[in-house]
Amino acid sequence: MNGTDHIRRTGGQRAVVLLHGIGAGAEMFAPQIEGLGRDHDAIGWNLPGYGGTALLSPMTFPALSQALLAFLDRLGLDQVDLLGHSIGGMLAQDFVARHPSRVRTLVLSATTAAFGSRDGEFQKRFVAERLAPLDAGRTVPELAREFVPDLVGPASDPAAVPTATEAMSRVPEATYREAIRCLATFDARETLADIAAPVLLVAGEVDRNAPAPTMRRMSEKLRDARYVELPGTGHLAPLECPQAFEAALRDFLKQTETTPPQEGAGR
Repeated sequence: MNGTDHIRRTGGQRAVVLLHGIGAGAEMFAPQIEGLGRDHDAIGWNLPGYGGTALLSPMTFPALSQALLAFLDRLGLDQVDLLGHSIGGMLAQDFVARHPSRVRTLVLSATTAAFGSRDGEFQKRFVAERLAPLDAGRTVPELAREFVPDLVGPASDPAAVPTATEAMSRVPEATYREAIRCLATFDARETLADIAAPVLLVAGEVDRNAPAPTMRRMSEKLRDARYVELPGTGHLAPLECPQAFEAALRDFLKQTETTPPQEGAGR
């Protein structure tokens, strides 16, 4: 299936690559791409299966990291500031563990270092519960109308819910299924402390999917971390409070202007 694999606005040389969550493609970062793109090279990448691109099946984090590496190589980007939201944040953690020299700085938004329980029982229940409505004949647009309003916080921009609902409604069912299964396999707890790049963690105060206390604890395990908590915000900060989200990114990018190139062969 043909489609564009990225959205880009280039108004500067410093490349910022943004990785979206399960419920939307790169368009979820439209406000940040427009804003950061005035003086950065802002690139929202559509993960495989999103934006009309070909799906990876099975979708795995190693395969996604390989696809991201190929994408950066194709664009000639030797090193980037990498931002990942939700499952995109998990991919960002996997990618920096494998290819540390390609990541100048890292931004983790509404994400965790692992999904579920160590025994795997939570993951099995999660996948079954999330896919059961589709197995029963419901559609992704129907799920979007049900799920999205519960993802945002009380301070959310009024446009966030309709925008996110429309974005999720465009996600193909096969892509959604693969992404849910992939999400449930993530565990980077053993490599979190190895990340040498400066990291910004952005948490929503009332996010139930990636709780703020969990992200705060993640920040304490990193070598060079900054933590920002957005008040009244749920799981969709780039859409709920786009200006505050961009401001946090800009502050971090300014703080790390003199960050030396990262080194390492990766795993």
